[in-house]
Amino acid sequence: MPQDPTERRVVVTGPPRRARRAFGYYRPRTEIDEQTTLGHTYVRSLMRIQLRTGLTVFAILMLLIGPLPLVFAAAPDARRLEWAVLGFGLYPPLVLLARWYVRRAERNERDFVRLVEDR
Repeated sequence: MPQDPTERRVVVTGPPRRARRAFGYYRPRTEIDEQTTLGHTYVRSLMRIQLRTGLTVFAILMLLIGPLPLVFAAAPDARRLEWAVLGFGLYPPLVLLARWYVRRAERNERDFVRLVEDR
């Protein structure tokens, strides 16, 4: 007697050879490589964050160095004070500012890579 088709068993002997892509799945790295609109948006966001970091450093630098000519003009006889401020007083904040900028820029790039790689 023939077996009823609704009662037929399926035997799976191993994992599927190809995985199907889920609907709506995308890879940001591919979007960037193919220069699509979404890839352009990813790169533009990284550039915007890096620009914001650079402008922040520039603003702090201008607030730190900008008023110095006015301070030096207020005390015209203090030549040694000028050299002391420029040589010793300004160096540590500049080093700290540069260090902060590098760390922030590297963190921005690391976050961008994590965004692109993890999906």
